[in-house]
Amino acid sequence: MNTFTAKTFTIPELTGISKKNIEEHIKLYEGYVKFTNHILVRIDELAKDAEKNAYELGELQRRFGFEWGGMKNHECYFSLLEGGPNELSADSALRAKITEQFGSFDAWFARFKAIALTRGIGWTMLCYDKATDTLENAWVDEQHLGQLANTDQIIALDMWEHAYVGDYWSSGKKQYIEDFFKNINWSVAEKNFTEATK
Repeated sequence: MNTFTAKTFTIPELTGISKKNIEEHIKLYEGYVKFTNHILVRIDELAKDAEKNAYELGELQRRFGFEWGGMKNHECYFSLLEGGPNELSADSALRAKITEQFGSFDAWFARFKAIALTRGIGWTMLCYDKATDTLENAWVDEQHLGQLANTDQIIALDMWEHAYVGDYWSSGKKQYIEDFFKNINWSVAEKNFTEATK
């Protein structure tokens, strides 16, 4: 049976987001990996008598989507902070696609930030749908509700309170969003887009 190992991330000093916050946040990510594995092992055990264990199996499968989402969303998020800030080049394929679809990079950026201010806990995503050759912005509740089927993550912005309240308090949500983009390594987003369009 497949299990997963927590990834390590090389994240430099960031603008606004403290080293302590990143350290604590990575511990939370490692918990998602641990519980993804735990659920997979337990499902394997219970499936040996699926009829007897139908209720528990069903509940674990629902929980699996949450833990898996927490693992994968955080991997995208932390990877975007690796290597230090790097601007999206003027001639990048991702910038060209954003401009083509949204009219301008600034128009897309304003829309993305507006979605990030959605009340509640969750994620703001920029995803690519290969079937329609479109970029889609999405709000994902918790870790999994609202994930766009058959799309690839290009950008994942964690909007759970644990991602920012230690540095910004609850009133600093807007500044956290701005600082995330001051710290983003756009070459990672560009790589995500390139791989998604293959």
